[in-house]
Amino acid sequence: MPEYVPLELPDNPKLAGNITHFARALRRAGLPIGPGRVIDAIRAVEAAGFSEKRDFFWTLHACFVNRPEHRRVFAQVFRLYWRDPRYLEHMMSMMIPAVRGVQEDRTAQSAEKRAAEALLDGAEAPETHREEAGEETLVEVDASLTMSSRERLRTLDFEQMSTAEMAEAKRMIAKLSLPVKPILSRRSQASKLGSRVDPARTLRLAMRQGGEMHRIALKRPRPRWPNLVVLCDISGSMSQYSRIVLHFLHAVSNEKGAGWAKVHAFTFGTRLTNITRHLQQRDVDAALAAAGAEAQDWEGGTRIGACLEVFNRDWSRRVMGQGAVVLLITDGLDRDDTDHLARQMERLHLSSRRLIWLNPLLRWDGFAPKAQGIAAMLPHVDSFRAGHSIASLEALAEAISRPDDLGEKARLMASL
Repeated sequence: MPEYVPLELPDNPKLAGNITHFARALRRAGLPIGPGRVIDAIRAVEAAGFSEKRDFFWTLHACFVNRPEHRRVFAQVFRLYWRDPRYLEHMMSMMIPAVRGVQEDRTAQSAEKRAAEALLDGAEAPETHREEAGEETLVEVDASLTMSSRERLRTLDFEQMSTAEMAEAKRMIAKLSLPVKPILSRRSQASKLGSRVDPARTLRLAMRQGGEMHRIALKRPRPRWPNLVVLCDISGSMSQYSRIVLHFLHAVSNEKGAGWAKVHAFTFGTRLTNITRHLQQRDVDAALAAAGAEAQDWEGGTRIGACLEVFNRDWSRRVMGQGAVVLLITDGLDRDDTDHLARQMERLHLSSRRLIWLNPLLRWDGFAPKAQGIAAMLPHVDSFRAGHSIASLEALAEAISRPDDLGEKARLMASL
């Protein structure tokens, strides 16, 4: 027989009021909860009843959660609201992480800061607290963390951002650019300061002067602009990063004068989806909503090799052209045949001018290419870089036009 644990309710014994307040906290954390769902939740608890916290959890979960990315937020707010004092203390430390003696020796997990802000609703940590002996002790603040919030936000992991930090990060990303240098083609154009003689134009000028050559026409290579092709992983392990990257791609697609001839964007999880036309909309929310409706495999599994095969077979000749730069955004965690994945990566590499791989797993200092999928893909990229923060996207903008940039590839290849 399972051991039943009585549910600890808040001080206010009115269950309907507590569920309503809990729903408000979830709404502040980003869950789309309206009055109808609150009424349904109260009726569901009344009809189902509960004898332990687990029953109550899953009853509310069925009423309030309808998307996979909301599960973790719901779990964190539930744990906070229904009185886990030690966890509430940790959440307070996440609000002001420089407070010593309160924060535990671990960083906030995904959705924890959003849950804390939603439940605490902007509450601040107390400046002083009483010890058991009755003495007042001042809280020590680490002065090393007095950098501006914007500077700290640049290096903060996307997974660790709160709702407000994520909104500010999106505003900062909207101002980023991804400039590229032109490619010098074999074709030429007239130039007074050119380095090569244009015989045909020189003769035409001489014929206008009765055959006498008064000046020599010069020419220089005609610059052309490459295409940018982006393949973005939208599987469950990449969902938070892919949404931010798509904001970045929308800004790049709509920026004038960046140099790209065309920006093509594809998402993949279990299948490949072309979302290029959606990113051309000026409104970023409308663009991403349309892209999300087009891609039906959000937060699903990952079949990198199969999706790359579809791209190489059906889309490569249409969008790559000559000199295209490819951004591959994925964590490389694939369970399909690694030999097939390596072949498709090699074909993609041969079709592109540069293949740059952005992997959010590089945020870990001890990262090593131990996964078979990562080991199969790494030899076929030109550059291997992190893609977990605003600073990493800014670094990409600086490195994308440098043909000698390898990122972390050389170091990781040595460990294979």
